Amino acid sequence: MAWDTARTKQLLLDAAVEEFAEHGPEGARVARVAARAGVNKERIYQYFGGKDRLFGAVLAAELAGLAAAVPLSAEQAGDLGDYAGRVHDYHLAHPHFSRLLAWEGLQHGAQGDGGAVAAEAERAAHYAEKVRAVAAAQDAGALTRDADAARLTYAVIALVNAWFMLPQVARLLLSAVPDPRPAGDRDALVLLVRRLTSNGTG
Repeated sequence: MAWDTARTKQLLLDAAVEEFAEHGPEGARVARVAARAGVNKERIYQYFGGKDRLFGAVLAAELAGLAAAVPLSAEQAGDLGDYAGRVHDYHLAHPHFSRLLAWEGLQHGAQGDGGAVAAEAERAAHYAEKVRAVAAAQDAGALTRDADAARLTYAVIALVNAWFMLPQVARLLLSAVPDPRPAGDRDALVLLVRRLTSNGTG
């Protein structure tokens, strides 16, 4: 019976998502990934070359999943509030994703600026597509030009992710607000992003 390589790789990736989300790239162990997947750990080295490259494959796959589920065309970029709301919904359904990014940020920050990140070329290309969409929306007059397209894109991504990476801060802040308006986190996020990115001429 032929070995199902594609299925084995997917089992390892699925198991690695959980392992890295729980323990981060430093604390994760290939033996635990293999055990979760029910696969010999030597397959990790055979298919991915080791833990660091497995983490890169996980992040690349997760970003591809987000891009497929929440596309950002130039037309869609004209309403970055709506985009932020859709990304918010994706994070609610996939809570491990923001944890992976947070773990990587902690590790990367400890290494100092300039260090390579996992799957850097693929991820840079992914983000470049978003920046081009935002730039096109700016050219069309739909978005502010107070910041360049890359920084505007980063601000929106950072704001959405902070909602999930800093839940303790949100709890402490919101507990002091008897009647928060808008009442929902998603509605507040959409409103704030629209205010942040509007060109102010509408």
